[in-house]
Amino acid sequence: MDVFKTHGAFSWNELLTCDPEAARAFYTALFGWGSKTMDMPRGEYTTFQVGETSVAGMMKIPPDAAGMAPAWGSYITVDDVEATCRRAVELGGKVLVPVTEVPSVGRMAVLQDPQGVVFSVITYAMSNG
Repeated sequence: MDVFKTHGAFSWNELLTCDPEAARAFYTALFGWGSKTMDMPRGEYTTFQVGETSVAGMMKIPPDAAGMAPAWGSYITVDDVEATCRRAVELGGKVLVPVTEVPSVGRMAVLQDPQGVVFSVITYAMSNG
């Protein structure tokens, strides 16, 4: 079993940026990462690789988040995104982006803890395989 795809594990990091080309040049030069870009429903998505392993992703800040500062975000794997959202609200957190289906990846949501920290939760389509 992939430990990064088990409940409670940090499993993915993602950069939202206003200039994907500049960010790609910076991170590939800084860390020696490879990169692959693919078309997604909301635009191009880039994955960064160490060898053959994808370690992070990147996309342009979407129009509905215009004005947002570029930032890295973290994903935490959960067994049930909906239940995690409900529990977060019970504990004083907020759901900033409701549960969203990401084709061929899984279901995710963006949450905020009571202190204001923003993070994402995800249930992978193949989380147990």
